[in-house]
Amino acid sequence: MRKVLLVLLILVAAGLVAADRLGVRVAEDKIGEQVAAQYNLQERPDVTIHGIPFLTQAVGGEYKHIEVAIGDWTQQGVTVTGVKVDMRGVDAPLSEVTKGSAADVTARTATASAVVPYDVIQKQAPKEVKRIGPKGDDLSVDLTGNVLGLPVNGTAVVEVEPTAKGIAISPVSVGSNGAAQIPLALVKRQLTWVVPVSDLPVGSRISKIEPTADGLRVAATAQNVRLNDLQAPAQK
Repeated sequence: MRKVLLVLLILVAAGLVAADRLGVRVAEDKIGEQVAAQYNLQERPDVTIHGIPFLTQAVGGEYKHIEVAIGDWTQQGVTVTGVKVDMRGVDAPLSEVTKGSAADVTARTATASAVVPYDVIQKQAPKEVKRIGPKGDDLSVDLTGNVLGLPVNGTAVVEVEPTAKGIAISPVSVGSNGAAQIPLALVKRQLTWVVPVSDLPVGSRISKIEPTADGLRVAATAQNVRLNDLQAPAQK
C-alpha cells in the first residue's frame, strides 16, 4: 500500500509540474503575441516568466519577474539591437493573460536595455572620425582629416552622456600632430556629435551608458509601467 501511495504521489507531483510548465509556456506565448500585434513586430518577442511555481503566480495575478526580448528597435532612423524589457513586480490578472490582452498588465519597475552598435555611432559622427572603440568608461576614436584647417592624424578620447536629444559624444583629450596645438574647446566644436537615441521602450530617458566590445549598452528605467504604454518603435 505504501508503495502504491508513493507511486500515486509521484504521478500527481509529475502532473502538477507538467501543468505548471505548460501553463507558463501558454502565458509566455500569449504575452509575446500581444506585444508583437501591438507594435507590428515581424517576429514575436521571446517572453520569459521567472519563478516556480508558475501556477501560484498565475492564480494570484502577481509575478516577480518577466523579461521581454524585443530584438531590434528603430528610433529617429537609428536602429539599436538586443532590446530587452525587464519587468519586476508585475500585476497581470489571469483572465487578461489567458485571452492575450495586455490592457491590465502593469509592472512596478521596468528596465529597458539595448546596444547601440559602433557602426551606427560612426554614421552619426563627423567625417574626421574613422574608427570607434571602447576605452574604459569612454570611447577611443581614430581621427583623419582637418580640424579648423589643420591636418589631424591621431586619436582622441571622447566621453558619452545621455541627453534629451540623444547620446552626446564629445572629446575630452586629443593626441595628434595637428589637433594637439588647438585648444580642446575649439576641437569640441567640430568633433562633437549626438546619436539621436534618447528613450527606450519603457518611455523613460536613457540613464545608464556602458561601452562594450560591440557598442554602447544603454538602459532606462521607469516606474509603474503598463505593458500597453510601452513606446512603439518608429517605422524604418
